[in-house]
Amino acid sequence: MAAVQSAPFVVDDFAPARRSMRIAVVTETYPPEVNGVAMSLARVVEGLHARNHAIQLVRPRQPASDAEGGDGRFDEVLLRGLPIPRYPHLKMGMPSKKVLVGLWTLRRPDVVHIASEGPLGWSALQAALQLKLPVCSDFRTNFHTYSKHYGMGWLNRPILGYLRKFHNRTQHTMVPTEALRDQLTGHGFLNVSVLARGVDTTLFHPARRSATLRAEWGAGPDDTVLLCVGRLALEKNLGSLLAAYETIRQSEPKTRLVLVGDGPARKDLQRRCPQAVFAGVRSGEDLATHYASGDVFLFPSVTETFGNVTPEAMASGLAVLAFDYAAAAQLIRSGDNGLLAPYNDNGDFVRQAVLLAADRRLARGMGLRARDTACQFGWDRIVGQLEAVLLSAIDAQGEAPSVAALRATA
Repeated sequence: MAAVQSAPFVVDDFAPARRSMRIAVVTETYPPEVNGVAMSLARVVEGLHARNHAIQLVRPRQPASDAEGGDGRFDEVLLRGLPIPRYPHLKMGMPSKKVLVGLWTLRRPDVVHIASEGPLGWSALQAALQLKLPVCSDFRTNFHTYSKHYGMGWLNRPILGYLRKFHNRTQHTMVPTEALRDQLTGHGFLNVSVLARGVDTTLFHPARRSATLRAEWGAGPDDTVLLCVGRLALEKNLGSLLAAYETIRQSEPKTRLVLVGDGPARKDLQRRCPQAVFAGVRSGEDLATHYASGDVFLFPSVTETFGNVTPEAMASGLAVLAFDYAAAAQLIRSGDNGLLAPYNDNGDFVRQAVLLAADRRLARGMGLRARDTACQFGWDRIVGQLEAVLLSAIDAQGEAPSVAALRATA
């Protein structure tokens, strides 16, 4: 099915939605998994449900205790999955086109929203096209850029080709930044829409700072705590984080480094930097307390599509240093509410980390202004923009019977 080129899709131009929809959301990852995609998607699903849309969530079954049907607020369909290499605690969906065709024939959704491009996502795309359902997609992970970090750079082109084929068969592909939209458009992706990510500014708040937790880390009131939150993996460029920490310790030996998260690189990182605190995976209020108890947030990754940890750190009142890329490029005014290093310039990243860690007054001021910036990105606004995109997809394909019936009775 050939995609049709269109002008850039501007989400903010849509008026607030007034119609209820039946939305099938298909994803390879969802809580209780802990990662940026899972957590942000959960906020979207909750937000759409709160707006009186009927949600059907299709995802792989995770732990054995994962119960089909969820908590009753929306319909969950749990399908078979396989462990992901190097992440055995996570699963990817199995090909399930036949199941989905049967499911959606019996109870036809108004629109299908696919949040991941794995086997389950591909099956959902094929099922939606067969049934002539409107379908939209998210581009949430730069899978094609990961290959070079695992000695398989030759896979970059074929993976990118698959992703382009996948997304060009949907009516809208949503990305979190204009820079990523421009990048994908340059690679031949069509109908790319910018939809920013939100942040929970009530959960992530400076007031959660804990002197007790800092003491557990070995940090006193006047010591600087460098924080990094995310998956511990090769593609996260964590060598630059360790280089910055070691350089800072030469002049400020009491500085602490705290890494929140887990992943296949953890053992190697512990061997290379035994002085660091490895806090493991945290979630909810516990995670928010870890954020707020730091002083400076160092984020060295250059492979994110967005990087939810950036606005979470900013909402927590931390000065953030990151590369001029993804969420940081969108949210940070370098020198005002944080710092930006030129993309992939690891030397400058280390240099700016040293300057920021040495000036607590500068860091505190940036953290206060970062909090103000994050407060402009509440989830309700983001969910409303997604709602507008989904409605436009329905209208573009022709009204689904359920929507027409809703209008007739309104």
